[in-house]
Amino acid sequence: MALIPFDDRDGTIWFNGELIPWRDAQIHVLSHALHYASAVFEGQRAYNDSIFKLEEHTERLFNSARILDFEIPYTEAEINEACNQVKDANGLTDGYFRPVAWRGPEMMGVSAQETKIHVAIAGWEWPSYFSPELREKGIRLSMSEWRRPGPDSAPTKSKAAGLYMICTLSKHAAERDGYEDALMLDYRGQVAEATGANVFFVLDGKIHTPTPDCFLDGITRRTVIDLAKARGYEIIERAIMPEEMEGFEQCFLTGTAAEVTAVGEIGPYSFEVGEITRNLRDDYEKLVRGE
Repeated sequence: MALIPFDDRDGTIWFNGELIPWRDAQIHVLSHALHYASAVFEGQRAYNDSIFKLEEHTERLFNSARILDFEIPYTEAEINEACNQVKDANGLTDGYFRPVAWRGPEMMGVSAQETKIHVAIAGWEWPSYFSPELREKGIRLSMSEWRRPGPDSAPTKSKAAGLYMICTLSKHAAERDGYEDALMLDYRGQVAEATGANVFFVLDGKIHTPTPDCFLDGITRRTVIDLAKARGYEIIERAIMPEEMEGFEQCFLTGTAAEVTAVGEIGPYSFEVGEITRNLRDDYEKLVRGE
């Protein structure tokens, strides 16, 4: 199946305050963001004509921009409205949305105080990040050689473009070896997250998850924690060492793209797709679809 490049599609993109034809949404090759990764973004999903947790995603976009030392030249309400405009203009009742804000081409160097801040929002149809068959039996993760940086080494509380390069490298290596994704440790050697999703483990009816002190406390992560507490499951946020995975019974990932995805294997460690994983996957599906 041939890939459809993202610069040559039909549709409409919100670009710096107005809806324009998809193919007209262009930036200059000397934009600061392209050379110095001075960009932040969000990933959102719409279900049944409603973008899930839209306000929370927009709030995080603005916080990420401030962490990267720039201000988005619109209000949060304007960005929320723009996301819905993109949804409606492209006829997307279910889909994926990508707001992105970046520094433009006015300055080319490390300093970028005088650059203009640009904002664009695109949306497109996107099925499950992992196939239904894989989500049912559990995906396989390799162990990445790359580690998430410490909070004194990178702006880890932002959803910044530059932080994802090691995720791309990790996922490429995993896919070359026949895995679907990779688990990343943090700078201390503790379990952190997958390349684009948070991770949870189950042992004796309790749910364990790494403390998000050097990676994003995902919006889906927080949603699933609330769903777990509503069912009476105990959530334990703590440092988790990789060798502990040998004793865990279940494992699952959470994220806007991954939703709730069972994990069957991480490197040498195996997990069952158990009741808690299935319950939370079903609860999340019902929540996002308003059922």
